[in-house]
Amino acid sequence: MLLNSAFLKLNRIPLLWAFSSVLFYISFAYDLVRTDYVKLLMLYSALFFLFYKLVGILKTRLVFLTWLAFIFRAIFVLAIPNLSQDFYRFIWDGRMILEGFNPYLFTVESFTGKGIFPVAQAQELYEGMGKLNASHFTNYPPINQLCFVIAGVFAGKSILGSVIVMRLLIIAADFGTLYFGKKLLEKLNIPVYNIFWYVLNPFIIIELTGNLHFEGVMVFFLVWSLYLLHSGKWKFAAVVLGLSISTKLIPLLFLPLFFKWFMRKNEVSTALNQTNDDEIAFHKKIGKELSLSAQNVGKKWIPAFAGMTNLFVFYIITILTTLLLFAPFYSEAFISNYSKTVALWFQKFEFNASLYYIARYIGYLFRGYNEIAVIGKTIPILVVLFVLIISFFRKNKSTVQLITSMLLVLSFYYFTATTVHPWYIATLLILSVFTNYKFPLVWSFAIILSYLAYMNTNNTENLWMIGLEYLIVYSVFIWEVLLNKKAMKTNP
Repeated sequence: MLLNSAFLKLNRIPLLWAFSSVLFYISFAYDLVRTDYVKLLMLYSALFFLFYKLVGILKTRLVFLTWLAFIFRAIFVLAIPNLSQDFYRFIWDGRMILEGFNPYLFTVESFTGKGIFPVAQAQELYEGMGKLNASHFTNYPPINQLCFVIAGVFAGKSILGSVIVMRLLIIAADFGTLYFGKKLLEKLNIPVYNIFWYVLNPFIIIELTGNLHFEGVMVFFLVWSLYLLHSGKWKFAAVVLGLSISTKLIPLLFLPLFFKWFMRKNEVSTALNQTNDDEIAFHKKIGKELSLSAQNVGKKWIPAFAGMTNLFVFYIITILTTLLLFAPFYSEAFISNYSKTVALWFQKFEFNASLYYIARYIGYLFRGYNEIAVIGKTIPILVVLFVLIISFFRKNKSTVQLITSMLLVLSFYYFTATTVHPWYIATLLILSVFTNYKFPLVWSFAIILSYLAYMNTNNTENLWMIGLEYLIVYSVFIWEVLLNKKAMKTNP
């Protein structure tokens, strides 16, 4: 009794904040509609403030923070997502596969438009996902589809049951990210509590656990892959990276960045003198592969040929893993449908963009109409050029440098994209915990402004709010990346 009393006395402030967070999360999960923007903004702001204070005061008490991360997620287990309707399509795809259909070959409307209902609760799922989603082919990669199938196996006739199964998978992925993220931070000599800027962030809890977005699964595989790569197990890392790509295609952007990491020409003696055991093991392994004699270790440079060979093998393993996972769905129609669906994100869909909206406005001034068809074709070219510049002209020889480059490349992509849904920011946020950059953390708060679009029945965006969001994000980004010399030195 005395122990409990002492515990409560010592922890009354964090416990009060945690209890308040529980109440706010309950309200968010079970008593909120996305059109109630005032309540949405107030709840989210309160949760973000409490999250920031909890991580700050409990940074040395990782077990406490871990329990909070679990409790906050558990609150959502029985809730139907209230900020996104994508989960209806997830359930549809999983049940379609179990019925023997290839989900990449049929739109939902190709069935419902003919009065055909091939899966349980088909009409309810169709109405839930909306006509826009139902009219297009699915774009979710095979690991995503596997999660949908698992939901169909365990809850083939219950929407809530399917939601619970998918939510448990995402929660498991988040704790996998916590596990490997902590281990990687330890090896990089970065404060371990940094991982809770991701795991305990209300943005992550709400968008992934609450709204069932599978960026969390992709992030888990990505962090696991980076941990393996840093540990010198680059072949296994390539397999896991393939799993990440097969969950969401975004990590494809990172592939060129590995060039400098594999081709690094640090002297072997320098590598062996580093304090990081995994880096030492990696260079020793390369040294053995090259049969370097002990007396020449301090003078010889690692030949570029060995690095190029390893890089080539890494790419082959990653690509083969991805292709093998897509193979069960392969057909000519699949290639056509999938490429058309991906193109929609560049040439048709528009949401929460920044630089693209400026380019669109200029197009209206000079042409009098929306030039998304032209601008959308230019964006991938700009992104590819930026990725190549970062890959070949920036130092990516250490793990932190590699992750920092990933952060910059993905930021450029989202800054130029036509569509930036809130949950996309999850990848930026996880990458940032391994650096000193905080603009993704700021963005994870400011992104709530994008939901103002749902205040009206037409889902029309308020460009003033979008402008405010990006004013905040760009201000912090420019300060940290371009102006703050201290940040540039600590994020080489």
